[in-house]
Amino acid sequence: MKKVISTSNAPAAIGPYSQAIEANGIVFVSGQIPVDPSTGAFVSDDIKDQTTQSLTNIRNILAEAGLTMDHIVKTSVFLADIKYFAPMNEIYASFFNAPYPSRSAMAVKDLPKGALVEIECIAVR
Repeated sequence: MKKVISTSNAPAAIGPYSQAIEANGIVFVSGQIPVDPSTGAFVSDDIKDQTTQSLTNIRNILAEAGLTMDHIVKTSVFLADIKYFAPMNEIYASFFNAPYPSRSAMAVKDLPKGALVEIECIAVR
C-alpha cells in the first residue's frame, strides 16, 4: 500500500504526480526544483541559491514524513549545465552527514521552468 506525502512547505505538484510517495518504509521524493513555496517563484538565478532551495524543499517533504536528510539513501541531481557541478556540490555537501547517500549527477538538455538544478531522492525509515 502506498501513502501520499504532501506539505505546503514545498512547492505543490504541478502535474499528475505527488511530492512524495511512501511504500513499505521507502519514501520516494519527486524531483524538486528551486521554487520557494511561499512565492511560487525561483529564489534567484544563482546555482547555489537554487541548490539550497531544492534541498530545502526535499528536507521539508521528508519532515512531513517524520524523516530527516540522514534517512536519504540515494539522490539524483539534474543540472542544466555541467559547469554548475562544483558550486552545486559545495551546497549539497552542507546538507548531508557521513555516511553520504549514493548519488547520480548529470547534465540534461532542459529542466522545468528553466531551473538550473532539480534533485530527487529516495529515503528509508
